[in-house]
Amino acid sequence: MISTLRTLSATLLIGGSLLSSCNSTKQSAEQADLIVYNGTVYTVNDTFEKAEAFAVRDGKIVAVGTTADIQEQYTATEELDADGKAIYPGLIDAHSHFYRYGLGLQSADLVSTQSFKEVVQQLVAQREKYPEADWITGRGWDQNDWAEKEFPTKDTLDQLFPETPVIITRVDGHAALANQKALDLAGVTPQTKMVGGLVEVKDSNMTGILIDNAVDMVTSKIPEADEDEKRQALKNAEENVFAVGLTSVDDAGLDKSTVDLIDAMQQQGHLQIRVYAMLNPTKENKDHYFKNGPYKTDRLNVRSFKVYADGALGSRGANLLKSYSDRDNHYGFLLASEQEFRDLAREMNEHGFQMNSHAIGDSANRLLLDIYGNVLGGKNDKRWRIEHAQIVNPADMNKFGQYSIIPSVQPTHATSDMYWAGDRLGNERIKHAYPFKELMQQNGYIPLGSDFPVEDINPFYTFHAAVARQDAKNYPEGGFQMENALSREDALRGMTVWAANSNFEENEKGSIEAGKFADFILVDKDLMTIAPAEMRGVQVLRTYVNGKQVYKK
Repeated sequence: MISTLRTLSATLLIGGSLLSSCNSTKQSAEQADLIVYNGTVYTVNDTFEKAEAFAVRDGKIVAVGTTADIQEQYTATEELDADGKAIYPGLIDAHSHFYRYGLGLQSADLVSTQSFKEVVQQLVAQREKYPEADWITGRGWDQNDWAEKEFPTKDTLDQLFPETPVIITRVDGHAALANQKALDLAGVTPQTKMVGGLVEVKDSNMTGILIDNAVDMVTSKIPEADEDEKRQALKNAEENVFAVGLTSVDDAGLDKSTVDLIDAMQQQGHLQIRVYAMLNPTKENKDHYFKNGPYKTDRLNVRSFKVYADGALGSRGANLLKSYSDRDNHYGFLLASEQEFRDLAREMNEHGFQMNSHAIGDSANRLLLDIYGNVLGGKNDKRWRIEHAQIVNPADMNKFGQYSIIPSVQPTHATSDMYWAGDRLGNERIKHAYPFKELMQQNGYIPLGSDFPVEDINPFYTFHAAVARQDAKNYPEGGFQMENALSREDALRGMTVWAANSNFEENEKGSIEAGKFADFILVDKDLMTIAPAEMRGVQVLRTYVNGKQVYKK
């Protein structure tokens, strides 16, 4: 009996010691706000390591490791069991038009229309939905998708809407169709001429087609949205991009008033998305920011200007070294004089701002690369960017590396344009179009974006187009010019840490590492292992910004 009591006493003592040890371990564990565990975590760090878990405190990642290690070292008020699913850093769209996309959600959606007749039907429906609107606007048509691939004319719009101004913008934003009422309000006539733009005239009459700077003459007459509409546009855009896994967007072309509104909404807690703002090079913007310098918060970064060198290939506005293959003696055009671009580059350099220039044609790319090179002088860390870099003459390719110029590309442009780009460029020149891998090799990295709303906001379309070089129909079999496809690892880097690097933000986001913002996404299928045909169908289950859930499917 005494022996039994002693044994029981010893057992209780040992058990108490174990319980005391467990309690001691828990009491010594660090407090976190969130623990994510049991996941397939792609850290996208320098060695592209995978992990299982990480801890978040005060909006930042504090530790990354195995589930066992993180749960032993930390205790948290919230835990997320990832159930083995893939987790990536929050995705970054390195070139978009976030604010414009939000405003466009209030216009007729003309994307994927298969004929001008279908466009007209959408506009009639838009008018019925908003009968009191001062203007009828729409965006997204592409005549290259129609059986008749010529630009439409304004005749039908004049008949249907004689007293209401109408302007509908082509998918690339570099061409538009306006009715007579809109042209009259803007004072556009068959005699109107301008640098970097065109009013199309046939038989002495305007067709309604406007190219590049001519579009601005009409759109400038559209009444500006009021502040409530602007706020709602930003909120609508944010809601949609969070649902597809974007946590940061580079907005290419903003005015100070819009930047100030974004900043105010972020400071008020009404907008969570992180924005890298590229400013329009207007006098107001330059006067303010050259005087005050770059502006930076955790969610907003203003240190660059967006410059347009030329137009788009689809509307034959891209500036080419040799004539368009499908239009003799037509080379596209620059949107400003060479001297203006040189002056802008000098100003950007003097005031410490990044210069990000839209350049699509091989002539525009050559000009901007040479201007950049003249200012930058050689290897540097200014991180000046060429946006799009769609057609690059082989003689100019090494200039990206020589002058540390970043090519910022949008893979879905290749898979959207591939059906007709060869007609514009011919069999030889097309080989030097959309050369993503070759561009990536110049500096060892390449940021990826979508250019939404020119293309879809979904970053998984970007990933698929970069890796498989195919469109939504998985065409063409075997991929389009696969010698310039990116690996899956490089594509994910391009949408995370490389995009962050192009924004001078690689130390604060773009990978799942201690000290960086806790921006991450949980998805239903792993992009790194599934078949290419499944990539576009990947669904975001949860999106987190600063360790806070901003979207749940």
